[in-house]
Amino acid sequence: MALEAAAFATDRAERRAIRHAIGSASISLLIALDGAVLVGAATIERRRGSRRARLSSIAVAPSRAGTGLGRVLLDAAEAEALAHDCDRLRLEVREDNGAGIRLYERSGYRRFETVPDYYEDGTTAWRYEKPLSRS
Repeated sequence: MALEAAAFATDRAERRAIRHAIGSASISLLIALDGAVLVGAATIERRRGSRRARLSSIAVAPSRAGTGLGRVLLDAAEAEALAHDCDRLRLEVREDNGAGIRLYERSGYRRFETVPDYYEDGTTAWRYEKPLSRS
């Protein structure tokens, strides 16, 4: 909960959703620790019968911004999706999240849709997808 509060001004995951993710067979929760301190996390959702996974959240502690941790978490999320036989990873990002957009586009994600009024504050989401391969 502390990482959610530090990383996101709005649209934070609720405690109930985090507990559900931890116990779910169709959700992977990846974490980055500095000693015993949680400094990053990524949540990957899968649906039975689908080869497409969704990166529903990636959070980096403000103290680790600009260190490459977001890229490490994104790479780990892609590897996790592949490990579950998914061949594509999708995500949504706020249109005003320049750092996130740069990360995803530099990592090979392509925008395929814009969703107005997606976030609780009315901000538009840009939807991205990347084909995944084992190479």
